[in-house]
Amino acid sequence: MGRTIAVANQKGGVGKTTTTINLAAALAEGKCKVLLVDLDPQGNATSGVGIDKNNVLHTIYELLTNNATFQDVLMETEYDNLYVLPSNIQLSGAEIELIDVEKREFLLKNILDKQKKKFDFILIDCPPSLNMLTVNAMTAADTVLVPIQCEYYALEGLSQLIHTVDLIKQKLNKKLQLEGIVFTMYDSRNRLSKEVVENVQQNLEENIYNTIIPRNVRLAEAPSYGMPVIFYAPDSTGAEAYRQLALEMVAHEMK
Repeated sequence: MGRTIAVANQKGGVGKTTTTINLAAALAEGKCKVLLVDLDPQGNATSGVGIDKNNVLHTIYELLTNNATFQDVLMETEYDNLYVLPSNIQLSGAEIELIDVEKREFLLKNILDKQKKKFDFILIDCPPSLNMLTVNAMTAADTVLVPIQCEYYALEGLSQLIHTVDLIKQKLNKKLQLEGIVFTMYDSRNRLSKEVVENVQQNLEENIYNTIIPRNVRLAEAPSYGMPVIFYAPDSTGAEAYRQLALEMVAHEMK
């Protein structure tokens, strides 16, 4: 049975979607069958794997509101082993539309639990806020992966996110675990980046991935071409970092 991982951080601009896309692509490149679930109304994970989010026939919004089936919404990407449940701005209406739905926190879980056996990994790109969609993602997930940027305010909000994970574990998903922390946008020339990494390592008891994602021009360029950096610039330091993260994650899975 596959493993479901919610990639979450309520702070924007920390490399959350970049991490989701490229980790999914690296796992797929390594012969894992991967489902990328775009749960962010911005739809950047959808466009980041080459799908026109404004011209998809069905989205995860219709799946959550019971207006389409899983097979209706599921899309193949042009990359082997990588599939996506696409999203666009329509999803922003889900919060209001689902307000009276019974057990609305379990909508995504009920959908994904039926599909888990078909995939090695399911990666959920959460919106940059702790809203109903993020709660759905964490209720459906086995673990939560938290990307944090190597900057001065890196720890700001992290304790709130960990508290949210703990609350959902208590109330909605007793099996939920923190997958770990992954550092993004690391600049080896910047003393602050090194200090942030050291600070988190010293003060956080949670699992911290050894792989650190660097600042990389190719990583920044890849989304404008609708490609994961793994395929856009396969020899770049960004692509290699996400391959290493994927290997570390698979090794973690096998423990």
